[in-house]
Amino acid sequence: MAKKRNEHQFFTRKLLEWHHTVNDRQLPWKEERDPYRIWLSEVILQQTRAQQGLPYYLKFIEAYPTVTDLAAAAEDDVFRLWQGLGYYSRCKNMLATARIITNDHNGVFPETYEGLLKLKGIGPYTAAAIASFAFGRPVAVVDGNVYRVLSRYMGIATPIDSTEGKKQFALLATDLLDGERSAAYNQAIMDFGATVCTPAGARCADCVLAANCVANRQETVDLLPVKSKKIKVKERHFTFILLHHKGRTWIGKRGAGDIWENLHQPLLYESQASTSTKELARFLSDAGVSVPENDIIFVARTKQRLTHQLIRSELYTIEINSDNAPSISGGSWLRTSEIKKLAFPKTLISFLQNYLYF
Repeated sequence: MAKKRNEHQFFTRKLLEWHHTVNDRQLPWKEERDPYRIWLSEVILQQTRAQQGLPYYLKFIEAYPTVTDLAAAAEDDVFRLWQGLGYYSRCKNMLATARIITNDHNGVFPETYEGLLKLKGIGPYTAAAIASFAFGRPVAVVDGNVYRVLSRYMGIATPIDSTEGKKQFALLATDLLDGERSAAYNQAIMDFGATVCTPAGARCADCVLAANCVANRQETVDLLPVKSKKIKVKERHFTFILLHHKGRTWIGKRGAGDIWENLHQPLLYESQASTSTKELARFLSDAGVSVPENDIIFVARTKQRLTHQLIRSELYTIEINSDNAPSISGGSWLRTSEIKKLAFPKTLISFLQNYLYF
């Protein structure tokens, strides 16, 4: 027990020393005490690297300085600001949580881990981050960086995505926590995982923990942490059709229950495989748009990997020359100035930036 305690004390002490003397990772949410800004940064950084999320964080802080400002915002405006980050369910949940905090808690975040955890959309990690960084509560934050550092340092091969692993790492993280300096410790271990004990190309030669690191000693750094579950990826084929008529373009809005909920898109045809112009002509005819097959012009193709899906997309354009625009349900004929105000999935942004609007 004494050996284990000394080992844990060494880990915590060296990590905090590194944080105060070597760690120079500069990000605007570090040292932040405003629970709203901490929460906002944590939501943005889910599934997103810090440097990619930084400009979005700054834009949101400028547009919505407080949680009540965000709660009062129109959904389309918030989605438009989020555009390009992907994983739009984060944005939807963020807006819903802002309204709950504003309407049910008078715009004030609970100060305890347990209180924060009761809020919709705030899970264990985010609750721990807010409780520690904003209110100094002795709660250990466990994210991907923490899993990686602890699994390597301790040589733990228990899968981090298993029930046993989650419990084991949560208990270990709590045991290692410096209760009096929880915010500094939590920031230190996350920054250490992001800059030194990285997923690939770990800087073991610069690591202040290397002397006692099991993975370094056993040369298993690249094998840890362990995951047991392989993600099953579903492949989908989307064909987007940009219909133009006298300076306007038909744009619809995606519904609930699927990816990219509430974002906008041109007319969409989903198929089992890459489609042909003949097949598209039949689809368009059923939708109320009768055009010759030769008028359906291919523009580009791309693919986007989501967590559980691979989306293969193609874009076609059609110029409709009839006097009246076809009546197509689920959307509207809009001018470019109107389209620029809408939020689109990342896949479509790349199309539209290159070929149409942005």
